[in-house]
Amino acid sequence: MSNPASDLLPRVQAGDEVALHEFFLQHEPRLLRMVELRIDPVLRRRLDPSDVLQEAWIEIARRAVEWRAQATLPLHVWMRLITSQALQQLQRRHLGAHMRDALREVPQPESRLSVTAAGAAQAFMASATSPSQAAAREETCARVRAALEDLDELDREIITLRHIEELANHEVAAELGLDPKTASKRYMRALVRLRPALIALGPTPSVGGA
Repeated sequence: MSNPASDLLPRVQAGDEVALHEFFLQHEPRLLRMVELRIDPVLRRRLDPSDVLQEAWIEIARRAVEWRAQATLPLHVWMRLITSQALQQLQRRHLGAHMRDALREVPQPESRLSVTAAGAAQAFMASATSPSQAAAREETCARVRAALEDLDELDREIITLRHIEELANHEVAAELGLDPKTASKRYMRALVRLRPALIALGPTPSVGGA
């Protein structure tokens, strides 16, 4: 059985804008999840993630020639990077100088937003099978957040991409510019460090996977 997304790629590479939009729509749920994990908490009531995707699509359509000119990034990974940049631009537009203070520096044009420990902890809790009581959830969330804060930013991002956004190891490696073996090793190492805090959430992935 053919993969609909893969079937679209030759058409996208040939400059077919309809195929590009179809490909974008197929990946829209994952892009939306990505934005929800990274949007600044201050803006959650003012900036809807779907608005970010609208801005991202405009940029993707405008810059599609850039993707066709390179041979490194898979199309869906490139779309994730463009979406991250769109979120950065919207957050700077809404927060202005406050955003610069929060980030301590203006991100470079090709940079990407990383998930915060708080955002990742909330995502872990949302997928938890237990605990059910509010007090237990609050305590567990605090424990998970503290464990995530102990990871360096790259390891936290790898955990989020693999465990929450469900990207494959080769996709994570491409998005972060890492060798696949390095990405896999860092994922397994971070998972080992997180496991004590994640036990209360229910089943966790095995450390042996790549």
